[in-house]
This record gives sequence, structure tokens and C-alpha cells, in this order.
Amino acid sequence: MEVKDYCRNMEMELTNWKAKLYDIIRKFDKLPTGEKEKSYEDVNDLHILMTELEDRLDSLRTSCPTDWKPAEEQEFRSKMGTLEQQYRKVA
Repeated sequence: MEVKDYCRNMEMELTNWKAKLYDIIRKFDKLPTGEKEKSYEDVNDLHILMTELEDRLDSLRTSCPTDWKPAEEQEFRSKMGTLEQQYRKVA
């Protein structure tokens, strides 16, 4: 797979996750205060992940790296796993 194809695929995957996170955060914002307090930490974690996701998307859009260092790719995969766990927990 060419690097540009990889970056494009990753961008699509991250954009999909961003939409999912946005939907959850929007639903959370509509909850009564008492309900929000129960999940505040989890949703706050999602806000942090959303920021990291946006940074990664910007990076993919502006400067698709010609090579991914194994450590960078492993870190990215780890963050994606964390994102999925947090999403399921809050959803």
C-alpha cells in the first residue's frame, strides 16, 4: 500500500471516529446536570482524545509522512485502542 493511500485511509477512519465522539459529546451536553456528573471524567477523557484526534488529522492532511517509525505507529494504534474503549464505556 502506498503511503498516500495509507494516510488517506487513516484520515477517513479518524474522521469517522471524530463523528462518533462528537455525537456522544453532543448527547452528553443535553443530559441533566445529575446525569452529567456520573460520566464527567469519561466524557472529559473523550474531549482530550478528540483534541489528539484533531491534531493527528491535521498532521495527516498537511504532511503525510513518507515513513512511519514503528514506535509512532505503535503509539497511534495504542491510542486508537484507548479511543475505542472510552467510546464503548461512555456509549
